[in-house]
Amino acid sequence: MGIKPDEFMNNKKSHEVQVMSELVDSIANYCGIKQVIDIGSGKGYLSSFLSMQYNLKVYGIDSSSSNTNGAHERNRKLKKHWRAYQSRGKETLKRQSLEMGNDRPVENEINCKTNNEELLNNANSLQNQDQVIIQDLVPSCGFTEMATLKTSTETEAGFVTGTQSHETKLSEEVLDILNALPVDAVEDFSSSHCNCGEPCEEEKVQRKMTSLKTKAGKSSESNLYFPLTSCITAETELNDIITDLEDCMMVGLHTCGDLAANTLRIFTAKPEIKAVCSVGCCYHLLSEQFENPEECHDQVWGFPMCQYLKDKGWCCGRNARMSACLLPTESLFYRAVLQVIIEEIYGVTKSDRHVGKTFSKSSSFIDYVRRSLKKLELDDSKLPDSCIMDYYEKYKHRMNELEAFNMLKVVLAPCIEVLILLDRLCYLKEQENIAWSGLVKLFDPVKSPRCYAVIALKHQSCS
Repeated sequence: MGIKPDEFMNNKKSHEVQVMSELVDSIANYCGIKQVIDIGSGKGYLSSFLSMQYNLKVYGIDSSSSNTNGAHERNRKLKKHWRAYQSRGKETLKRQSLEMGNDRPVENEINCKTNNEELLNNANSLQNQDQVIIQDLVPSCGFTEMATLKTSTETEAGFVTGTQSHETKLSEEVLDILNALPVDAVEDFSSSHCNCGEPCEEEKVQRKMTSLKTKAGKSSESNLYFPLTSCITAETELNDIITDLEDCMMVGLHTCGDLAANTLRIFTAKPEIKAVCSVGCCYHLLSEQFENPEECHDQVWGFPMCQYLKDKGWCCGRNARMSACLLPTESLFYRAVLQVIIEEIYGVTKSDRHVGKTFSKSSSFIDYVRRSLKKLELDDSKLPDSCIMDYYEKYKHRMNELEAFNMLKVVLAPCIEVLILLDRLCYLKEQENIAWSGLVKLFDPVKSPRCYAVIALKHQSCS
C-alpha cells in the first residue's frame, strides 16, 4: 500500500521505520493532528516515510547540516517514485475493498483473529494497572525481566482521572494506539483480565474498511517534509525553529545520549506537543548529574531524570553505560589495540575527537588504524604497515579474554538499559499533564536491539 521501505533502506532500518511509522500514524489520527516533529532525524528515513506513506506534515530536525542536506536530496529522489506507488496502491485498495465487502471475512483476517483478540485483551488489562513488562532485551541471554512501578495517588490520577466516562475514553485511546503494534509488543502478567466484549465480525470488517478508506484518502493528498538544521537542547524553543508550530507529535528514532531525555523534557513543557514516541540509544553519551561532583549541577542532565533517582543521588558511571552498548568483539579489539598505538607512538592519552564507526568501513586492521588516525588528525606517515601488524600480532592472543569480557557485557546490558528506560518512564509518571505513558517493545530485538519505545499522551484538555 504505497512505498515499500525495504526498497530504499537496509532490513534493520526498514523494519524500524515501518513499525514506528504505523504507530505514529495511529497516535496522530487519535489526537487529530497532522504535524510531526522528528528529533534527530538524520538522513530522514522515518520523516520521508511518514510524509509520503501517511501524508503527515513532518519537520525533521538534526544538528548535522550534512544530514539535512542529504535528507533533502534523498527526499527529492523518493518523490519521483511516489506517483507510481500511488497508482499501484489505489489498485490494491480497490481490490481489497471489494474483498472486504463480501459477506464472508477474507481468509487472512480469520487467521489473524486469535492474535488480534489476544492484543485487545492485553491492552484492556494494561489500562487497569500501572505495570511495565521488560522482556527479551537480549534474546540470547534467555531470561525475562519484569518491573512493576508503584506510584502515588496523584500519579495514578494522572493516568486515569475523574469520571467513569473518561476512564472508558482513555481505555479506547490505549486500545487504538496499541492496535498498531506487533501482537507481542505488550505482555500482561496479571492474574485477571477484563471481560470486555469482543467486537463482532461485522464490526471488525467495518473497522478494516474505515482504515482502508482513510489511507486511500491520504494517498491522494499532498505530502510535506521539511529537513531543518538545529541543535536541540532541553531549553530549545521550537517556535524559533518552526514558525507554524501547531498541535503536533514529537518522535525520535534512536536519538543519541541526552537528545532522548531532552525530547521528553520538551514534550512535557510545550503545550502544542500532544504525544511522544521516543526510542533512544548511545547510552554511553548520556551526561550524568552525579558522575563528577565537582562539575556544575545547574545544567540539565541526561540521567537521572526522575525525582526518585535524583533524591538518591544515583550514578551509573561511564563504564556501566558503555556496558549497555553492544559492539562486536573484533571491533572492541581493534579499538583497544589502536589506543595502545596512539599512546605509545604519539604520546596521546586523551582526545576530543572520536573514531566513530570506522570499523564497519574498514577492510583490515591496517585500514582501520589509518582511517582512525586521520579522524584523530594524527600523522600516519611515520607508521609503516609492518609496525601496525606487529601491534596486532602482539595482542591477538588476548582476543579470547576480550570475548569473555564482551559476553559479560551482554549479560549486564539489560540491567543498565532497563534502569535508564525506567528513569525516563518515571519522569513522565511524575508529570501532571500526562494522561498515559508506557514502555513498549516496538521492534524485533534480533533485528533492532534498541527496541524499546517510551510513549506518552497528554490529557486532551492540555493546551
